[in-house]
Amino acid sequence: MSKSSNPKGRTTIEVGADGVAVITIINPPVNSLALDVLYSLKENYDQALRRDDVKAIVVTGANGRFSGGFDISAFGKLQGGTVQSPKPGFISVEILTDTVEAARKPSVAAIDGLALGGGLEVAMACHARISTPNAQLGLPELQLGILPGFGGTQRLPRLVGLAKSLEMMLTSKPVKGEEAVNLGLVDAVVPSNQLLDTARKWALDILECRKPWVASLHKTDKIEPLGEAREILKFARVQTRRQAPNLQHPLVVIDVVEEGIVSGPRAGLWKEAEAFQSLLHSDTCKALVNVFFAQRATTKVPGVTDLGLKPRHIKKVAILGGGLMGSGIATALLLSNYPVILKEVNDKFLQAGLGRVKANLQSSVKKGKMSPEKFEKTLSLLKGALDYEDFRDVDMVIEAVIENVSLKQQIFADLEKYCPPHCILGSNTSTIDLNLIGEKTKSQDRIIGAHFFSPAHVMPLLEIVRTQKTSPQVIVDLLDVGKKIRKTPVVVGNCTGFAVNRMFFPYTQAALLLVERGADVFRIDRVITKFGMPMGPFRLCDLVGFGVAIATGGQFVMNFPERTYKSMLIPLMQEDKRAGETTRKGFYVYDDRRKASPDPEIKKYIEKAREMSGVTIDPKMAKLSDKDIIEMIFFPVVNEACRVLAEGIAVKSSDLDISAIMGMGFPPYRGGIIFWADTLGSNYIYSRLDEWSRMYGDFFKPCSYLAERASKGSPLSATTDSAKSRL
Repeated sequence: MSKSSNPKGRTTIEVGADGVAVITIINPPVNSLALDVLYSLKENYDQALRRDDVKAIVVTGANGRFSGGFDISAFGKLQGGTVQSPKPGFISVEILTDTVEAARKPSVAAIDGLALGGGLEVAMACHARISTPNAQLGLPELQLGILPGFGGTQRLPRLVGLAKSLEMMLTSKPVKGEEAVNLGLVDAVVPSNQLLDTARKWALDILECRKPWVASLHKTDKIEPLGEAREILKFARVQTRRQAPNLQHPLVVIDVVEEGIVSGPRAGLWKEAEAFQSLLHSDTCKALVNVFFAQRATTKVPGVTDLGLKPRHIKKVAILGGGLMGSGIATALLLSNYPVILKEVNDKFLQAGLGRVKANLQSSVKKGKMSPEKFEKTLSLLKGALDYEDFRDVDMVIEAVIENVSLKQQIFADLEKYCPPHCILGSNTSTIDLNLIGEKTKSQDRIIGAHFFSPAHVMPLLEIVRTQKTSPQVIVDLLDVGKKIRKTPVVVGNCTGFAVNRMFFPYTQAALLLVERGADVFRIDRVITKFGMPMGPFRLCDLVGFGVAIATGGQFVMNFPERTYKSMLIPLMQEDKRAGETTRKGFYVYDDRRKASPDPEIKKYIEKAREMSGVTIDPKMAKLSDKDIIEMIFFPVVNEACRVLAEGIAVKSSDLDISAIMGMGFPPYRGGIIFWADTLGSNYIYSRLDEWSRMYGDFFKPCSYLAERASKGSPLSATTDSAKSRL
């Protein structure tokens, strides 16, 4: 192969006076292993083996990072056939096994920063590994729907043992250098300023037989006897089927590991190469690669992040309201070292709010994620307040009080008086129009929605809502805070329910429509959970509470009357003091440990609601297939997502994919709501909705965006000029 045509991705070779050739992987920012880099690695390796002045080899990465793994942007090209795939086994067998590991000159990997995926696989093919204490080593390929394809399924078990290697691969969790030494994955840990020198000496020591020369592919001391190994593999399969019943690729990994143990490592390598090829072209891999790039693209907002604005330094944040949401947001900020002022209306509420934050932090200590010293230090950043006195020097405020328009308007008028003129005025409202909230102020350019999902310190999504008046600077600032508190931010336009809640309001309404016409409540929840949602629509209603369900449902009925399904089922149950999990009775009954059991009493409420809606049982509803239930619940969600795109509320379909996954728990291995819809086809979704709208009314009526896509047979994710932009 000729020298890399891409000067960014390559390896270099330098031979020192000690006779050690240092081969450095260079492909910023994480030294990913693009095909060019791998070909260049082989070239430089061959050169080092040919040269008489080279006695031993050290492989390392530039700028303090060994390698973050195979170049994920190449996946789409390999899947689409725009880049020719190397022949199976070329990298794992020809380069890493027959060139690097089988070389008659010893090699040592010098690992700093990251050695993930293919990066760790290159390191494991060397004859020893030296690492820094905080370097991260792991094989996270399963997160992308594939398996380690450069020999990792064969070498990791031989270095760390079967049980630990399966755990590392199946959970995608990396280990740090310190732990890696104890596991036998690396041979020594040294500070980064001593890394290269130590690796060079180690390589020469191997040559002089002062240190062992180990081909990890042929190590056997860590592998259990066959009978025991089979028990471990069997247990891993049972666990995997339970934890990921809809996924095939984790089971494929276990099969490939087993092949190496039963038939020998060489056979294992070939089975790995074959499995990698088939998984690369699977729907799961395509879906998870879509999620990987979609998540990184949420911070790119045309007309905002391309203006060259730098985020301002947010030194201090105030939160209004210490309820469940306010205390969760305060916790998230404190965990990233932001000083926080929590304001409440009276001392009783304030103490309760401060207590909630403290309890959240204490649970981190209990789980071993935080030391008692760190707990004290973090808690000292929190201050309670009953008035606006301390607001004179805050850089950002997030209001998290109840969903009441006049109360919020009053708060924002007060904030304008007390906060400095540069202060960002944020609201955590989940449904109320921001223009309405800021109506009585002159500060519309700094009013922004900072919508967290409950529990706010745990859920990964932050919906950033802009109005037509919000300044780009304020959006850039909040994107930066989102990143610092480890949330994935999605920037959306302003409307009732914004993107996530608006897209998913038909989720519960479709379920209510089905139940009133004769489908079973608990079967719907079972089918939707089996599809991959964390819980079905009725169990979700119980969790959020009927008060919230009625309040948010009311917003949609008021704003989108022509396409909402009005059911009296939840209000009827609430009248009877059934309000969800907090009252221990909703659609389910709950025991002392919050365990849910279906409640047959629900039938009488359904009959009453049916009477009030004036609908009759449709015998077809009792006989719906699982597929029908999934489509009747999710296609209305897809339909509403199309409207959100057409109105320019979301900038791109991939933002809605991420919003559905991180805000609603849509299964990531299905790629997100629009990606999943595109696997079924716009035409199919349109025709199903059209058929149901004739049978059951306008709730199912396909929107014009969907109709237009279906008529052309084009995907829903394709960008459109006709989308009204709210930028």
